[in-house]
Amino acid sequence: MSKAKPFYISKKSIMAAWERVKANKGAFGVDEESIEDFESNLKRNLYKIWNRMSSGTYFPPPVRAVEISKSDGRKRLLGIPTISDRVAQAVVKDHLEPVVEPKFHEDSYGYRPGKSALDAIGVARQRCWRKDWCIDLDIKGFFDNLDHALMMKAIRFHTNEKWIHLYVERWLKAPLQWEDGELIERERGTPQGGVVSPLLANIFMHHAFDDWMSRHFPEVKFERFADDIVAHCSSLKQAEKVLEAIRNRLKICGLELHPEKTKIVYCKDADRKCSYKHESFDFLGYTFRPRLSKNKRGMIFVGFSPAVSNQAANRIRKEIRSWKIHLRSDKNLTDLARMFNAQVQGWVNYYGRYYKSAMYPFLKNIERYLTRWVMRKYKRYQGHKQRARKWLGRVRKSEPGLFVHWRMGLGSPVG
Repeated sequence: MSKAKPFYISKKSIMAAWERVKANKGAFGVDEESIEDFESNLKRNLYKIWNRMSSGTYFPPPVRAVEISKSDGRKRLLGIPTISDRVAQAVVKDHLEPVVEPKFHEDSYGYRPGKSALDAIGVARQRCWRKDWCIDLDIKGFFDNLDHALMMKAIRFHTNEKWIHLYVERWLKAPLQWEDGELIERERGTPQGGVVSPLLANIFMHHAFDDWMSRHFPEVKFERFADDIVAHCSSLKQAEKVLEAIRNRLKICGLELHPEKTKIVYCKDADRKCSYKHESFDFLGYTFRPRLSKNKRGMIFVGFSPAVSNQAANRIRKEIRSWKIHLRSDKNLTDLARMFNAQVQGWVNYYGRYYKSAMYPFLKNIERYLTRWVMRKYKRYQGHKQRARKWLGRVRKSEPGLFVHWRMGLGSPVG
């Protein structure tokens, strides 16, 4: 390393960051440079990043602004950095994450090594069984409203590395750029889509919420995945007190609870005889509410349990409909299985972890489209739905593992 370089950043760390960015793939940024474009001149591109970062002259380009639709009809703003900027962000993330990760709260689950959304759902399920009440917390526009000064204060608390301070601050201030070239200057927030943004969010919420809760309400357990939080209480009175305290705490940190979406919930089951205006909540694609369940002895009871939410189920139905399976008569069944099994298996892995039967209605839609596919592809089955279903049933008998939903017993009856 040249003595003229004020910051020590190894070339090896730049290469490791690139490998991770390449593995994650992703869309292009404002310069429209793809992963393949970047890799075509890899040595020069990585040297340029190393040279500028280690000399303090790296300035991030604007972030490409993309709006995606949310399940509630609103828009979520994503910020997509360039490939070069993703590599630079990954370098900082790789240095900063090992420093902060051991300090994070055990019930922070989002974007952390060895933790997942399903872990958070499983812990929430257990705690809803133990505690009668919970608070469903929804932070209004968290990523859009993150306070830059408080964010930098938290970064300086965890590391003395000046180059990390320098580049995190520059990323926070990097403007968003719309497709027409219009630039949006930012004084608050960190756009979703950046490599380092999830880690910054966790650092911020560690101080704004996790650590604060541990000190002020150590008896109140919670699960947090980024800005989605569930906190468990023993009584309505305690829940009201804790909610008010959280609301005030977040206000101090420049954040606001969503007035309509934040609520206290009664975790009603067979043993809880009271009633309350809210007896369900959504968390990470699952709806928690009273449901008929079966214990180990086969006895039916009412438990407060999670299952795939209506919003998630409707989104999946829409996705299945968009495949237009019934119109793909140029394909055979093996082709169709190859095209869609990975997506279906992903749904089963996630939404089938708890109360799997709630998935069956929308998975059966695949079989309905396959039946229509048979009727369209083979003339002898046109207008003969039952015969088409029996044909599928015979195929299922001979190849039971061909489709994911067949493996779950959701195919047509054997003809």
